[in-house]
Amino acid sequence: MLAREGLSAPLWSTPRLFPWPSTSSIGRAIEIMAAVAAMGLLVAAAALPDNSDRSSAASANPPVSTALHPGRETDFGAYLGAPYHYPSDFHLVKPGTTDLTIKKIDWFTHPFENPLYYGVRIQRWLEGGRFGTMLDFTHSKVYAPFKEDFDFQGTINGQPAPAKAKVGDYFSKLEWTHGHNMLTLNGLMRLPSIGIISPYFGAGAGLSFPHSEIHLKGDPSRTYEYQYTGPVGQALFGIELRLRSGSVFIEYKFTLADYLGPLTGRDGTWYPIDMWRQFSRWWSGEEPRDGWAGARLTSHQVIGGFLTRFVPKPATP
Repeated sequence: MLAREGLSAPLWSTPRLFPWPSTSSIGRAIEIMAAVAAMGLLVAAAALPDNSDRSSAASANPPVSTALHPGRETDFGAYLGAPYHYPSDFHLVKPGTTDLTIKKIDWFTHPFENPLYYGVRIQRWLEGGRFGTMLDFTHSKVYAPFKEDFDFQGTINGQPAPAKAKVGDYFSKLEWTHGHNMLTLNGLMRLPSIGIISPYFGAGAGLSFPHSEIHLKGDPSRTYEYQYTGPVGQALFGIELRLRSGSVFIEYKFTLADYLGPLTGRDGTWYPIDMWRQFSRWWSGEEPRDGWAGARLTSHQVIGGFLTRFVPKPATP
C-alpha cells in the first residue's frame, strides 16, 4: 500500500527515521515482565486449593478442560489496563512545503478517562491445553504534550523550523485517542500449572487501525478519521487464575507499532466507511491532500481482565 502511494520504502524498513528500541529498553521490558509475574504469583498463592483437592483431581485424570487441568477449550475475554509509551520522533511530510521532525515526543495517556483503555480477545487452546492461538484487539491512547519544548528539525510551510518549540505552537491536535488500535493474531504456550495458577506466554503480529486526530494551526480542516497506518507486533507474558467456569488474568504486553497515515484534511464517519475511502484512494493512486504523518509507538502495557471458558463435551463411547 505504501509503495503505491509514492513512498520509496516501507516505514518499518527505514532505520534512520524509526530506530528500534535500544538494549536498555528491552532490559526494562524484561524487568517489568518479571515484576508482573512475581505479583501474580503472590496474589494467586492465597487461592491455591489444598493438597487433597489437587491429588483427587489428578487421580481422576479428567478428559476435558477444568480449573486444575487446562485442556481443549475456547475462551472469550475482556480487560482494562495502563500503557507506558516510549518517547519517539514524529514526522510530517507535505511534498514541496513541509518536512518536519519533532524529536523524542514524550507521549502520554489517560487510560482510565473516557475513552478507556480496554481490550477484547478470543483464545483457542488445542488438545492438552499447552498450545493455543489468540485474536487480540487493544484500544489504547496516545497524546502529545502541548506545553513542553522539543527539538524541531526540517521545514514548515517552506520555512526553516525553529530549533526548539512547543507542539502547541503549531498543532491544535496531535493524538490517536479513539484510539491507538491494534489487532494481532498470536501464538500461545502454557507453562506447567501449579494448582489453579497457569502461567503462559506468547507473541504475535497484526495491523494498526488508529483514529488519527491531527490538526495544524491555521489549517481550516483537520484529519479526524480511522486509518490503516502500518504493522504491529507484540510479545506477552501472563498469569491465569483458573476458576470453575472462567479465569482472572494479569498480563504484561510489549507492543511495537509503526504509524504512517495520510493527512486527508477530512472528518471521518464510521470505521468501515473510513477504511473504504482509504482503500479507494490507494487503489486510484491519489495522494493525500496534506501529505503523511506518523511515529513509531513502542509501549509497555500491564492489563488485567476476565475470561469465560467454553469446553467441548467429551465424546460419548
